Amino acid sequence: MAQEKNPNRKLISENRRARFDYHIEEDLEAGIILMGSEVKSLRTGQSNIAESYASVENGELWLTNAYIAPYEPAKTWGHEERRRRKLLVKKKELARLWSATAREGMTIVPLSMYFDDKGRVKLKLGVAKGKKLHDKRATEAERDWNRQKGRLLKQGL
Repeated sequence: MAQEKNPNRKLISENRRARFDYHIEEDLEAGIILMGSEVKSLRTGQSNIAESYASVENGELWLTNAYIAPYEPAKTWGHEERRRRKLLVKKKELARLWSATAREGMTIVPLSMYFDDKGRVKLKLGVAKGKKLHDKRATEAERDWNRQKGRLLKQGL
């Protein structure tokens, strides 16, 4: 059966570098508190989460260094582009994230930002462990081999 595509569901920004730099152990979905001009700017697709990270501070989860472009019609009451934004998760998830970062040395990395079915902005977070240089080389070699294998299969050799 073909599913109808929801017009509200839309990918805003993706951190493709995260899967190269980190081993993603698990992922979760979090809400994000935004101002009106930020949501308008996201609707036009002007954001970048490649250099951002999340951290647990004082019992709250914060997204730091995420870029959301200023919305031109809202110049007077606009927003700061790289301000810290509060993320919304359940208490149980927050406790698990805190223990993963504080005790196990993991990092919370944003993987993608998108509008869900109801039109709300959601952030997909990954609990990750950093890769060493040789792991990155192995990942790159595997990716190249898969690309080459696909070309060979396509040519029929």
